Amino acid sequence: MALQLFHTDPAVATETIQAIAELKRARNAVILAHNYQYAEIQDIADYVGDSLGLSQVAATTDADVIVFCGVHFMAETAAILSPNKTVLLPDPDAGCSLADSISVEQLREWKAQHPGAVVVSYVNTTAAVKAESDYCCTSGNAERVIRAIPADREILFLPDMYLGSYLRQATGRDIQVWAGECHVHAAIKPAMVERMRGEHPGSEFLIHPECGCVSSTMYHLAKGTINPEHSHILSTEGMIRHAQQSNATQFVVATEIGVLHRMQKANPEKSFLPIDESISCRYMKMITLDKVLHSLETMSHRVTVAPELADRARLAIERMIEL
Repeated sequence: MALQLFHTDPAVATETIQAIAELKRARNAVILAHNYQYAEIQDIADYVGDSLGLSQVAATTDADVIVFCGVHFMAETAAILSPNKTVLLPDPDAGCSLADSISVEQLREWKAQHPGAVVVSYVNTTAAVKAESDYCCTSGNAERVIRAIPADREILFLPDMYLGSYLRQATGRDIQVWAGECHVHAAIKPAMVERMRGEHPGSEFLIHPECGCVSSTMYHLAKGTINPEHSHILSTEGMIRHAQQSNATQFVVATEIGVLHRMQKANPEKSFLPIDESISCRYMKMITLDKVLHSLETMSHRVTVAPELADRARLAIERMIEL
C-alpha cells in the first residue's frame, strides 16, 4: 500500500483551511494536533506533540476553546487539566484500542487481588482509570516513574503489555503487567525490523516501546547482535529529538506513520522510512479538515469530565509531572 500521510491535498482545500483560521480567531480557539494525525491537520495546528505535552499546552494557553485533534482519552486529559475551557473533539468516535483494553471495573478487581500495590497507568487510559491510579506515565517518563516507587512495593502497570515488559526488563522491578495493547504498535513485528535492517543496513532504527518487536530488540541489544548506536528504543517525542541531534541521514521509524511528517519537516536534509507503510492508526486518521471546520462551526463535540472524577484523575497526572 502507498504511504498515506495526507488525507486532503492542502492545495485543493484552501477555502476550508481559511475558514478554519477565521473561525479559530473568532472563537479564540487553539488547535492541538497529535503526532499521528494526517499531515494537513498537523500543518494547521498551533501545536503538534504527544498527548500529555498537548494537554499541558492546553492548560497554559489563553485560548477559550481547545480543538483537540487526537483521540478521546487525550481530549479527556485536556479537559481534566483545563476545567474552565471548552474542549472539542472533531470526531466523537475517535477512540483508542489501548485505552479500551481495560475498564475501571477490571482495574478495581485487579487492585483487589494485589492489595498494597502501586498502580501506574499509561496516559493512554480513560479518566475513570486514571482516577483509580496512583501515577500516570508516558512512554517518555515511564521508567523514571517506576524507579521513583520504593523498591519494596509491588507495581501494577497498565494497560500496554509491551511497554510494561520493557519496563520490567529495564528496571528489574516486580511489575505485574496488564495484557493490553495498541493495535497499531502490536502489529510491528520482529520480522518487519529484520526485513528493513536487511534493506537499509546503514540506517538508524527508532523503535517505540509499545511495539510488538521491542522485546526482540532488547534481546539483540543485550546479546550484542545489533549495534546499539544504530537502534534506539524511544518515545515518539524522543524519536523526534534524536533525529534532530543525530549525525545519521536516514532513519527507519517503528511507530505510527503520522510522525514521519513532523520529522521530515524538521529535518528536510534527512530521510525517514516507515517500518511498514501499513502502520497507521484508523482512530487518529478519523480527524479531517472538514471535521475540524464543523467542530468550530457548531462547537462540537464537547468533551467534559465530572469534577469529582477529574480531581482524582488529576492527582495521578500531577504526581507524574512532579517527577
